[in-house]
Amino acid sequence: MTNPLKKSLRFIDVFAIATGAMISSGIFILPGLAHAKAGPGVIFSYFFAGLLALPGMFSILEMTTAMPKAGGDCFSIIRSMGPAVGTVAGLLSWFSLSMKSAFALLGISIFATEILPWDIRIMAILFCIIFMLINLIGIKEAGRTQVFLVSGLLLLIIIYIVRGIPEVRLENLSPFVPNGFNSIFTTAGFVFVAYGGLLKVASVAEEIKNPGKNIPAGMIYSLVITVILYVVMVFVTTGVMDSARLDNSLTPISDGAEVFMGQPGRIALSIAAILAFLSTANAGIMTAARSLVPLSHDLLLPAFIGNINKKFRTPHYSLLITGIFIITSLLLNLEILVKAASAVLILVNILSCISVIILRESHISNYQPVFKTPFYPWLPLLGTAGLVFLLWDIGQGALLISCLLIISGFSVYFFYGRKKVVADYALMHLIERIINKKLTDGKLEQELKEIVRVRDNIISDRFDELVEQSEIIDINRALTLDEFFKLSSDILANKLKMSPRDLNALLHERESESSTIIARGLAIPHIIVEGNHIFEMLVIRCKAGIRFKESEEKVTTVFILIGSKDERNFHLRVLSAIAQIIQDPDFEKKWNSAKNVQVLKDQLLLTNRKR
Repeated sequence: MTNPLKKSLRFIDVFAIATGAMISSGIFILPGLAHAKAGPGVIFSYFFAGLLALPGMFSILEMTTAMPKAGGDCFSIIRSMGPAVGTVAGLLSWFSLSMKSAFALLGISIFATEILPWDIRIMAILFCIIFMLINLIGIKEAGRTQVFLVSGLLLLIIIYIVRGIPEVRLENLSPFVPNGFNSIFTTAGFVFVAYGGLLKVASVAEEIKNPGKNIPAGMIYSLVITVILYVVMVFVTTGVMDSARLDNSLTPISDGAEVFMGQPGRIALSIAAILAFLSTANAGIMTAARSLVPLSHDLLLPAFIGNINKKFRTPHYSLLITGIFIITSLLLNLEILVKAASAVLILVNILSCISVIILRESHISNYQPVFKTPFYPWLPLLGTAGLVFLLWDIGQGALLISCLLIISGFSVYFFYGRKKVVADYALMHLIERIINKKLTDGKLEQELKEIVRVRDNIISDRFDELVEQSEIIDINRALTLDEFFKLSSDILANKLKMSPRDLNALLHERESESSTIIARGLAIPHIIVEGNHIFEMLVIRCKAGIRFKESEEKVTTVFILIGSKDERNFHLRVLSAIAQIIQDPDFEKKWNSAKNVQVLKDQLLLTNRKR
């Protein structure tokens, strides 16, 4: 039994993790190389790449707000597409995040030599160890470190923009598209990696306070601000440098700062680059380790990997494994591995878009995201198509390594996880809907129910306890009022230790006094019985309808309440709870589509109401 991860991250931490994970090589190294491909039109390439990042981000947001668990996209993909694909997605995500962190640490080498004459690999390893220790102590400390790094980075970037815009020379922006408009779109694929770190936030979802609010806000603000900063920074850099110098620069922002701020400006933006790489490395170590946690908890990897430290409540074994892997990677040639890291990030985005579609179409009632993907299903479908195009364009070497990683992931599942896991996942529910044959066991619904309880901080009250112990009846045929009351009396009589005949008479007497139909298709018969501390509830769904009165439409949902006089106050609280539940705008749709009585019961338990 593992300890729960500690919820320590706020909105500002979420924003800093996402922003720090994005602003690194994508802006401090790539603009020069991208300008050589598209000319000044590279400004729009960064904008279009940001648009292509939206479908994956929205898909991850939806799944993560529905299931805010460690591992984020990996956890969600397992619940959507099953343990085999989930194992592949988790290992791909871990590899990609780890390699991008290693690349970020080595990226310091391009800038640090201007400040400190140290051996670059030793410096990178030292920073890796420092960040690993910070993350071992606690994610709160790691998050605060990230906020500090990103704050310094954004301050220097703003200085660069404010000082640089007046220095832009329009002649440097002409011709705007020397290689044709198509080069803008192909270069967008080249710089897409600049937004690859956006999804890292999902991996720490379980440790975010109020995830339904802070995750969407943090990621959306991060992407919008980062796109604006990227576009304006590339505009400034392109406008202050001549094409010949910019095309051959691996330090374009520092070189641009030198043009209008001299050597102090170059040093300041070199420091900004170092902060960017360090923030990417810290975010990468923080989130890559969490990618292994759901695989461990689901027994797809050895269980000890997901253990949570009792003192610091961080996944210490997973962090150590990730740190050792990154340190080892720092000793290797990373060029092709970094391209492979970008390729597998795109693959994870594709799997995320497909997973959202499967989860939605499976009609699992306890899948209750706080944030929903806009323009569904067109946005995830278009996103998948666009991302496939980017993946194809990334290069054969990276694709080959990606294929090897996919094969490795399936092998891990086949030889290890397959023997230990019997999973219930959304794809099975979708197939079950299509072939109309029972394939699932309800475990996924139960797991999602517990996740929603924790996410929404639902503390059970007496009404919840009443629902848990009450019987829910799903009737498939139309009933008259006499048939319905007789059936209900037979069910409740044993619990109340009353004669079914007497109970039936009380129900008829109450209905004759005044109709218990309180809304379209809904009735709440409630009667008082002799005794003390007695309260029972029977819930009925009858899609074919119960005819309470000939002049009124049929009733499809009934709550029968029976209690003693001393429970009058609780009786009123139950009525209030039912009123709040049925006022949910989605109640009728979800209630009528629920496939069994357990799902009906879960709907009563999970509907948002005052407790």
